Amino acid sequence: MKQFFKFMLASIAGTIISMFLFFLIFIIVIGGAISAAFSDLDKSSKVTKVEDNTILHIELNEPIVDRGPDDQFNFNFGMFNAASPLGLNQILSNIEKAKTDDRVPGIFLDMSYVAAGMATVGEIRNALIDFKTSGKWIVSYSEVYSQKAYYLASVADEIYVYPEGVVDFRGLNVGATFFKGTLDKLGIEAQIIRGSNNKFKSAVEPFIMDEMSQANRAQTEKWLGSIWTNMKTGISQARNISEADLQAMADEYQIQRASDAVEKGLISGAMYYDELIDVLKEKTETEADKDLKSVTIRKYIKASKPGNNGFDFKKDKIAIIYASGAINSGEGMDEGIGSETFALAIREARRDSSVKAIVLRVNSPGGSALASDVIWRETMLAKQTKPLVVSMGDVAASGGYYISAAADKIFAMPNTITGSIGVFGILPNMKGFFNNKLGITFDGVKTGEFADFGEVSRPLTDAEYAILQNSVDNTYDTFLSRVSEGRDMTTEKIDSIGQGRVWSGTDAMGIGLIDEYGGLEAAIAEAAKLAGLEDYARKEYPKRKDPIEKLFEDLGMNISQSFVNAQLGDDAELIKYFEEIKDLKNMRGIQARVPYLIDVK
Repeated sequence: MKQFFKFMLASIAGTIISMFLFFLIFIIVIGGAISAAFSDLDKSSKVTKVEDNTILHIELNEPIVDRGPDDQFNFNFGMFNAASPLGLNQILSNIEKAKTDDRVPGIFLDMSYVAAGMATVGEIRNALIDFKTSGKWIVSYSEVYSQKAYYLASVADEIYVYPEGVVDFRGLNVGATFFKGTLDKLGIEAQIIRGSNNKFKSAVEPFIMDEMSQANRAQTEKWLGSIWTNMKTGISQARNISEADLQAMADEYQIQRASDAVEKGLISGAMYYDELIDVLKEKTETEADKDLKSVTIRKYIKASKPGNNGFDFKKDKIAIIYASGAINSGEGMDEGIGSETFALAIREARRDSSVKAIVLRVNSPGGSALASDVIWRETMLAKQTKPLVVSMGDVAASGGYYISAAADKIFAMPNTITGSIGVFGILPNMKGFFNNKLGITFDGVKTGEFADFGEVSRPLTDAEYAILQNSVDNTYDTFLSRVSEGRDMTTEKIDSIGQGRVWSGTDAMGIGLIDEYGGLEAAIAEAAKLAGLEDYARKEYPKRKDPIEKLFEDLGMNISQSFVNAQLGDDAELIKYFEEIKDLKNMRGIQARVPYLIDVK
C-alpha cells in the first residue's frame, strides 16, 4: 500500500510540475510574441528616411485589403505570427506620393503573383498609369508572370523576364465547386428556397447540382468575357498589340517560353536578375561598384510627403467607411461586415458636423438580407443630410449591392463583380445522416403544428416550404424596392436585370446599376465635388480595435489556421473548399449572396 501511495503521489507531483512548466513556457512564448510585436510597432512608428535617387520597390505577393492598418508590423515567433496586411488605400496614396517626390526617380515592379482581385489590380494599374504622367519610369521584372501580374506589369516602360521564366497568357477561367455528391454520400439534403423567379441566383447550386445550370453558365460567360475583353484592351493599348493578336496568343497557347513572349511583344526582353540591376543602375546613374538605393512600399508608407512639415490640419472632412467581407448581424469582425458596427459607423459620420460627405467603400459578396437592410436604412438617413458616394471594389454584389443602392453616385471598375439582386434560404435535412450513418433517431412532443419548424432532423413539410417561399419572395420584393428607389427605376426594370444575375462593372454601366467607372480615389473626388470641397481631410471608419486586442485576435486566427494547415497542408484548393463549407455553416436566415467563391484565374 505504501508503494502504491508513493507512486500515486509521484505521479501527481509530476503532473503538477509538468503543468507548471507548460504554463511557464506558454507565458514566455506569449511574452516574446508581444514584445516582438511592440518592438515592430515601435519601429513602424518611426519616419522612413528616403535619400535622393531612391527607387520605390513594389511587390504585391501578399493579400491586399481595402484598408491597411495605421502601423505596419511583421513578426514571427514560431506558431505565434502575424503580419500587417497591405492596404489598397496605402498603395494608391503612396504611388501618388512618389509621383511628386523628387527623391524617387522611378518604380521597380517586382512582379510574380498578385494576391488581389481584378478590380483591385485595375485600380493599382490606373495609379501607375497616372504616375507615368510625371515623366518618371516604371520597370517590371519577374521569373514568372501570372496573368494578373502581367496585366498590371503591362503599363511599365520596360518589362523583363528571367530567360528560362514563364509568362502566363492563355485566357481567364473561373470554376465552381459542387458538394452535392458529398452530401448524398452523407445522407444530407440541402433544402433550398430561392426567389420564385431567381433562376440566376446560383449560390445554391453547389449543394443541389453537380454542374452549372444553363442560366448560371450563361451569366458567367457574360461577365467573365467582359473582364477578359477589358484586360485585352488595356494590354493592347499599353503594348501596341492588336486585341485580335492577343486573342490568338491565348487561343493557340503561343506563349510557352520567355522567348515567345519577347518575340510577340508582350515582354521587352529576357535577362538575369544581375543584368536587371545593371539596367536600374544605368537609369539611376548609380556607379557600378555602388549599391542601388531602394525603399519598399511598406517602408515608404512612413516616409514624409514632399513639402509636408507634419502639420496639415483641415476642418472639413470626407468620411471613408470601409465595408469588406460577408454581411452578418451583430458586431462582426475586421474581416466581415457586422450590421451593428457599420450602422454605427455610418450614424457617427452622419452626425459629425465636420464630415461634409461620405464615401462607402464596398467589397462584399453579400450575406444576411436582414443585416443588409439594417445597413441600408442608415445609408438612407445619411443621404438625407450629406452626399453619399459608393466605391465598389472587386465584388459588391447581392447584399453588397443592397447596401450600395441608396448612394447619390456609384463608382465601380470595369472588372468589378456586381448585381446579383436576388435572395435564397437554405436549411439542411440531416435525417438520413442521423438515422442511417449514426443510428440516431428523434422523437418529441409539440403544442402546435409548427412548433418544431426548422429542425434539421427531419425534412420540411409542404406547408413549411410554402411559408419559407413566401418569406423569401417578400424579401426579394423588398430588395427590388430598395434598388428601385435608389436607382430611380421601376421595380419591373430592376426585376428584369435582377433575378440573381451577376454583372461585370462594364455591363452594369449599360443597365444603370452604376454611374461612373473609377476606383476609390475617383469616388472621393466626386464626394468632394458634391459637397463643394476643395481642401479637406479624410476620416476613416469603422473605429479600429485596440492594438492589443487586434494582436490577440490575429494570433488566435493564425493558431486556428495552423491547425487547418496541419490537416490540409498548404494546398490552397483544399483550404478554399474548407472555407466554403465553414461559410455555409455560418449562414443564418435569408441570404443575399453571390453564387460562390469567385476566383478569376
